[in-house]
Amino acid sequence: MALLKTLALGLAALFALPGAAPLSDIDITIDHLRSSKGLLQLCLTANERSFPDCEDDPAARRLTARAKDGVARFAGLPAGQYALAIVHDENGNNKLDTFAGIPKEGIGFSRNPNFSFGPPRFSQVLFVNQGAGTSQRVTIKYFL
Repeated sequence: MALLKTLALGLAALFALPGAAPLSDIDITIDHLRSSKGLLQLCLTANERSFPDCEDDPAARRLTARAKDGVARFAGLPAGQYALAIVHDENGNNKLDTFAGIPKEGIGFSRNPNFSFGPPRFSQVLFVNQGAGTSQRVTIKYFL
């Protein structure tokens, strides 16, 4: 019993330390899907060099959700700045299909920046996860 009490006090002290940020969730709502077919492939990163595909970022979070649900949640994230990229993978082949370099499937980003040739700049899509209640509403854009 004393061991449990010591452990509980130790954990409480750890969370009271400055910089010991609590973890929180980010809720994502995806709007303007042209169909409910397929999957939503989400990539969340705090690393500019890994945006928009999360490549070479071991701390990046990837998530797959059903398009028919139109929602997703990243759970247990520390406070900080993040960038989100979403692909509406309509045929479920786990990649963004293109024709002559133009996406055939829908794409979207946090903060819904304007973009046309290539992805938006990292700075355009950064948002802050401040704790409970953080959310992003992303509009999917189709080119073909």
